[in-house]
Amino acid sequence: MTADRRPGRGFAWEPACNVEALRVRARMLRAVRRFFEERDVLEVQMPALGLHAVTDPAIECTRTQDGRFLQPSPEYHMKRLLAAGAPSIFSIGPVFRADEAGRWHNPEFTMLEWYRLGFDADDMMAELAALIDALLGPSDYERRTFWSLAALNIDDATTDELDLAIADAIAKLRGKRVFVTDYPARQAALARISNGVADRFELVIDGIEVANGYRELKDVEELARRMAEDNMVRCERNQRAVDIDPAFLAAHATGLPDCAGVAVGFDRLVALKLGVDTLADAMPFPYDRA
Repeated sequence: MTADRRPGRGFAWEPACNVEALRVRARMLRAVRRFFEERDVLEVQMPALGLHAVTDPAIECTRTQDGRFLQPSPEYHMKRLLAAGAPSIFSIGPVFRADEAGRWHNPEFTMLEWYRLGFDADDMMAELAALIDALLGPSDYERRTFWSLAALNIDDATTDELDLAIADAIAKLRGKRVFVTDYPARQAALARISNGVADRFELVIDGIEVANGYRELKDVEELARRMAEDNMVRCERNQRAVDIDPAFLAAHATGLPDCAGVAVGFDRLVALKLGVDTLADAMPFPYDRA
């Protein structure tokens, strides 16, 4: 039955979070911008709509009536800026992922993403820890390898088995801030690979994944191979294949500078700051109220 949308009938018009939560969000946004201004990292605004979706089989993009796609991350456009000569940059704003709704997911959410020229993964983890300390207060950080957390034979496990094993392991990391490192090569996404290991990390806080970072892949031929492989996986899973973004490939062919990048779920950080146990309590209008 369709909900009655007349005022006061069958739906909640009020925001999901209270005014104090709005104040916390505002203070955290100011702190993020102050953090990067002090480090001379340039803020950029990226399109919410793009001509292409991403190939990653774990992400589905929402397509608009004119055939464009709501962007699930500013990554593609930010890397095009870097290839064109931009300095270290950051972006904070709304991103969109279809079919992602739940306790810690919302189809529209706020992502903080930044890229640092000349950084490797260790440099990026150090800077990320400094930002988290500035936003949530200082704490200790552990490092655990994917291999030690997954607790199965990496070589024999399927990709789905690996995803399930690491998700279960992450959920058990309660009361800690943990960097998960040394992902297997087939979990590299767009990270470089050296000695069979992806130069990738995730940050988990209190059992919640809040950040995903790489030392960025530069090789355009390898990039094209991985994107084609993504589409093969999509077809195997009965997902729609995605047209590969030619502008993204052209930027890499021109030359992506040596850099590292990380994406952070800002709403999850707000929820951790507030001490609430759902993403909806950290934003004014989650999906079911928007």
